[in-house]
Order: sequence, then structure tokens, then C-alpha cells
Amino acid sequence: MASEDLIEVKFRLADGTDIGPSKYSPATSVASLKGKILTQWPKDKENGPRTVNDVKLINAGKILENNRTLAESRLPVGELSESVITMHVVVRPPLSDKSSEKLQDDSPKAACCSCSIM
Repeated sequence: MASEDLIEVKFRLADGTDIGPSKYSPATSVASLKGKILTQWPKDKENGPRTVNDVKLINAGKILENNRTLAESRLPVGELSESVITMHVVVRPPLSDKSSEKLQDDSPKAACCSCSIM
């Protein structure tokens, strides 16, 4: 495969740091990109993703679907084929036992009235 066929992508994390850039084939799936993010995730960052489903990739304001390829997800940007595409990474916070405990603690409170008259 010629290097000009590859698409250069970097992943921007919420704190502004980047993973990459790296070059990928246009046939690479979004799920595969998410897998690369999991393996390259900085070890010093807290609340890292645990699975591919914990990661959302956003390109040009659109959330990319796992079953799509990089070529299908790429928006045409004129003749800027040599530029690096920046995709934003959003991590779904992990569900912990604390949230289930909170739900149990909130259940008795749900029975009381919380109306406000203005």
C-alpha cells in the first residue's frame, strides 16, 4: 500500500494532550481505532477507558460509529489530504459500585414530595 493512501490521525484527549499522530489505512474500522486508543492510553491518566464501548470518537462534530471505516467517517476537506486529522476522544465514566449505592440511597427519598410552588 502506498504511503499516500494512508490517513494521518491524532487523538485529542479531554485535557488537551494527544495520542499520535499515526497513519492508518482508510479501511481501518472506528472500533479498531478505539482499540489503538486503549493500548496507547497514558498510564498516568485517571479514569481511563476500560473497553472500546467506553470511548467515543468525534470528528468534525459527529460521533463516529464502531462499524464504519475511517474512509466512511472522514469528511472531505478539499485538497488537504496531507494534513493530520484530529479526532476528539470522550471517555464514558465507569459505572462503579458507588453509583449503585447512590441509587439505593435515593430510592427512599423518591417516595417523598418535592414540589415547588412559585
